[in-house]
Amino acid sequence: MVKDDHIEAVGEPAAIKAPSNTRVINLAGATLMPGLIEGHSHLFLHPYNETPWNDQVLNESRAERTARAVNHARTTLMAGFTTVRDLGTEGAAYDDVGLKSAINKGIIPGPRMLVATRAIVATGSYGPKSEVAEAELIKGAQEADGVDGITKVVRSQIGHGADVVKIYVDYHWGMNDTAAPTFTEDELKVAVEVAKSSGRIVAVHSSTTEGMRRAIAAGVTTIEHGDGGTPELFKLMKEKCIALCPTINATESILGYHGWKKGIDPDPSAVKQKHYIFTEALKAGVTICMGGDVGVFSHGDNAQEMILMAEYGMKPLDVLRSATSVNAAVFGLTDVGNIKIGYLADLVAVVGNPVEDIKVLKVVKLVMKGGVVVKE
Repeated sequence: MVKDDHIEAVGEPAAIKAPSNTRVINLAGATLMPGLIEGHSHLFLHPYNETPWNDQVLNESRAERTARAVNHARTTLMAGFTTVRDLGTEGAAYDDVGLKSAINKGIIPGPRMLVATRAIVATGSYGPKSEVAEAELIKGAQEADGVDGITKVVRSQIGHGADVVKIYVDYHWGMNDTAAPTFTEDELKVAVEVAKSSGRIVAVHSSTTEGMRRAIAAGVTTIEHGDGGTPELFKLMKEKCIALCPTINATESILGYHGWKKGIDPDPSAVKQKHYIFTEALKAGVTICMGGDVGVFSHGDNAQEMILMAEYGMKPLDVLRSATSVNAAVFGLTDVGNIKIGYLADLVAVVGNPVEDIKVLKVVKLVMKGGVVVKE
């Protein structure tokens, strides 16, 4: 039973005494769940097979990107994702803070947002880049250097409204564009200390073994992608309560854009590596967050990540937990992710039983956010 914006009662019908004027919603044949939580989103991006990342950052105006983000937010909500952790505007400055505010004020429909604003990169490591070395281009994230420099940038982003600090601990800036670490361990440790002293979590992009090692030593909250993971690193993540957000669908989507036909062509090395790290993380008991790196692929298709998590070996019920109570706990959200008395009435119903067939997550029958039905 829902009253105003929260859950008033939970239980068998006979145990709940509802007022005579209570509206009853019949969900026969459906499964009612907490509103889903997207753990890795970029609402200011759209699929790279539509427009490459470089062109989005360099050639789409901030007004256009915000207009797209408004549509993406609505589509995400209608897909049953009532909360998103948005990990960087990729060149759109602090516009995610404004988008979050517009949603909170009821100006536009959308999910609850945890925003990372600009994200943080080491100087010279991130794009877009030009063959003209002297060219000054818009950057997809904010550059920082040294202990003092990264301290200032972390504080600046918090001051501009960041709920979560996003750091790229490695990137494709090594020799011949190979992935290589960016920040030193000392730089990362002070960034984490500054962020966590303000009560904020730290999410890091990492695809290398050394980058992950430094991030784990620094005590970050979540590692995104994690393609350099090893059994030893996953053991450390488990011990230090650091969660993994594997972003499986981003990897498969990008390969699809380059011609790979899943189920027909052999699995590329990147897919094999994703299978490996996901399996090893599960074996080690690492906390798995649900987050697909949405924006690389279409907003509203967020549930595809959950389908792939099950395909890669995670039990469907555990996948559902990852997208609800687990994400809520890791992200520090205390009033969403569960159907419990006093929690916000963020609810979603899908036709069928996702524990038996996880693909029914794409057949959304009802979406409620804060006690308001937004889709029925």
